[in-house]
Amino acid sequence: MARHRLRRLVSSATALAAALVSLGAAPAHADDGTPYLDAVERTLREVSPGLEGRIWERSGGNALDAPEGDPAGWLLQTPGCWGDATCSDRSGAQKRLDKITRDISRAERTVDISTLAPLPDGAFNDAVVDGLKASAAAGHRPRVRVLVGAAPLYHLNVVPSTYKNDLLRRLGAAADSITLNVASMTTSRTGFSWNHSKLLVVDGESVVAGGINSWKDDYLDTAHPVTDVDLALRGPAARAAGAFLDTLWTWTCRNAGNPAKVWLAVSDGADCMAAMHRDGNPTVVPAQGNVPVVAVGGLGIGIEDSDPASSFQPALPGARDARCFPGLLSDRTNADRDYDTVNPEESALRALVAAAREHIEISQQDLNATCPPLPRYDIRLYDTLAAKLAAGVKVRIVVSDPANRGLIGSGGYSQIKSLSEISDTLRERLARLTGDEAAASRALCANLQLASFRAAPSATWADGSPYALHHKLVSVDDSAFYIGSKNLYPSWLQDFGYIVESPDAARQLKEELLDPQWTYSRHTATHDYRHGVCA
Repeated sequence: MARHRLRRLVSSATALAAALVSLGAAPAHADDGTPYLDAVERTLREVSPGLEGRIWERSGGNALDAPEGDPAGWLLQTPGCWGDATCSDRSGAQKRLDKITRDISRAERTVDISTLAPLPDGAFNDAVVDGLKASAAAGHRPRVRVLVGAAPLYHLNVVPSTYKNDLLRRLGAAADSITLNVASMTTSRTGFSWNHSKLLVVDGESVVAGGINSWKDDYLDTAHPVTDVDLALRGPAARAAGAFLDTLWTWTCRNAGNPAKVWLAVSDGADCMAAMHRDGNPTVVPAQGNVPVVAVGGLGIGIEDSDPASSFQPALPGARDARCFPGLLSDRTNADRDYDTVNPEESALRALVAAAREHIEISQQDLNATCPPLPRYDIRLYDTLAAKLAAGVKVRIVVSDPANRGLIGSGGYSQIKSLSEISDTLRERLARLTGDEAAASRALCANLQLASFRAAPSATWADGSPYALHHKLVSVDDSAFYIGSKNLYPSWLQDFGYIVESPDAARQLKEELLDPQWTYSRHTATHDYRHGVCA
């Protein structure tokens, strides 16, 4: 009987894997080349062919941008105090601040800053000011855009004109060399959609991208800093980020007269710079290295309704399984084909997970969303993970400590009450895949590691606060990884990130982040196949 169940388990997993291959979501069997990026690119060409060059783009000739003598310095971690609950040495946070200043100081033509409201403050803003002063002192006159996403009501105190005036005042004489746009934007109040990307793009040649918000109270001036990560690269892939921000700014400029959607402030004599990147950086960026990259973003809700060039016809799983109150709100994540076509990053991340052959590492704030108003989870993502577990692929998931949960779920750095919300969902999806609850549990126990995040041996930071994790990170087979602003839980925002295929970079990611993270987090594990832990 057990042998029969095992055959059924493997057969079901194989069938789902075959379906993923047919969607372009699994790599070829070749042992060389770029099988993970190939799988992602095939998926993007099917889902969103008309968005290539604006919202997603594949490029070669990139270099992960590390300072001399620090080969893993392209990985910008904050706070960077692994193993120390007092977090006395925040070298990671300082490296990122230095990187902001250094990149902006080199600006000759354009500086693009994008983040979630509120606007940059504290040492984050100091880094911007110092960089712009240095650029002006070198005789440059860059155009500068600062764009933040604003949640309705919650960010009413975020006033672009106040930030603009303060920035120009702090720049002093250097302000005469700067053309400035500052805006906040909300693309859909009823659809819970606003800018969530975290980007610094300079001259269309360098980019810092990831999950780090420019908030001093959460990241710097606190005894319990949020743990987060960005990456830095140079080369053609930086242009893709500039093109993405041109798309967001085109919508922003078009809606600048509607205070329910956009608040805009410009320096004297300036227009709203919708095409700043395209107009300011017309030349091709030369190759800086040999790293292949897929840049991929999403438009959330309210900017474009669908990709008219797409003939994508997905087998949508429907919404009932993941919704709290069916009929309350449309489920864009699980039941909206048009939403898929203008948010290709979601398909790209599922394709990356589906491409894994041996192991998957996921480091995220959450996998499940606050429900309502959002659907509880991405059914296709969970089904892809279930198929991998059933096929014997090892899966490690680390999420923020549920003790960070806010009063209504999304008010803190966790949206779940217990890790069981993740493992129960995986078990349920495995049971649906295999038709056998006992086999589903065995697959889970044999292949899953699931833990809440810790940065040090103690259960909390030294001040007693729980560890907060804000990563948006997926790594597969020590070969390819995603770092960006896109959460794996349902969220209908404007986001952007990079999928990098480089075994050398993936090894650095493992050594510098994934290994120390698991060293401290594994003690919280509810599932750990290596040590026989299975809740």
